[in-house]
Amino acid sequence: MVTVQSYSLAVAMCFVTMLCWGSWANTQKLASKEWKFQLFYWDYCIGVLLLTVILALTMGSMGGGGRSFFADLGQAGGKYLGYAFLGGVIFNAANILLVAAIDIAGMAVAFPIGIGLALALGVITTYRVDPSGNPWLLFTGVAAVGGAIIIDALAYRKLPSQGQKTTTKGIVLSIICGVLMGFFYRWVAASMPGKLEDLSLAAEAGKLTPYTALVLFSLGLLASNFIFNTIVMAKPFVGEPVPIADYFKKGNPKLHLVGIVGGMIWGVGMSFSILAGDSAGYAISYGLGQGATMVAALWGVFIWKEFKAAPPKTSNMLALMFVLYALGLGLIIAAKLI
Repeated sequence: MVTVQSYSLAVAMCFVTMLCWGSWANTQKLASKEWKFQLFYWDYCIGVLLLTVILALTMGSMGGGGRSFFADLGQAGGKYLGYAFLGGVIFNAANILLVAAIDIAGMAVAFPIGIGLALALGVITTYRVDPSGNPWLLFTGVAAVGGAIIIDALAYRKLPSQGQKTTTKGIVLSIICGVLMGFFYRWVAASMPGKLEDLSLAAEAGKLTPYTALVLFSLGLLASNFIFNTIVMAKPFVGEPVPIADYFKKGNPKLHLVGIVGGMIWGVGMSFSILAGDSAGYAISYGLGQGATMVAALWGVFIWKEFKAAPPKTSNMLALMFVLYALGLGLIIAAKLI
């Protein structure tokens, strides 16, 4: 299988993860005019699975490093298969709650609470599994990114009201989302050896290569969607129920393709994060990846013009937000070097 041994390449892949995780929702925005998010989300899950299977059959089955995909499946232990699958289930529950929280309370509440909490918990829990990097620099970097997220929330609050209300339900959903999102990654990391070169060691027998772990993660995502998304369709937190028949009646090749592409974009980010984790450390790769919140802010500020109606001084807050974000990323990267 193809592995990543260069730290600089691993960091570059983490930045790709940020771009993918911060950008995939644009495909949902493109499709939202024609059908509900719940319908888009089915194709999104299919796209994630499709991308990880393609990688497993190509990059995961060529090269001389470690086991090929099918050989790895043959030796995989049930416990480790379950860990990666569980990671997909937890992520799916969190992701659906995040979307519901945005719908109820708005991005100013859902993203800072949900993704901010996920970033803090994710780095902490993943660092316990894979304690790579200088902890002082790592967690100072996390704090800087957290500060940027808070300023981002305050900037959103400067926007004129668009009818969205911050409700207790929205806050609770955001908190639950953040807790779940903060724990999914550590289960995927726990299904793999601490170092890819250890794959040949008997002590690591039963654990998965990154490519196998990603496929099991995606299977957990899709399988759990039959429970989570079906419930949200039948009993949405806001609005009328969404009939499953609409997926076939209202869907067309273009809409389905947009959803699948959205899932594949997110899947590239997840795959690069996992593949980079061996060289960069899973805590660092996860922390950099969760900087996607700021990537989403860039889309909102410069492409979708979400702050067009904000007061003039809001631009100063946005500038400080991006400075703190850059500082935090620099510290997270330096955590591995020092």
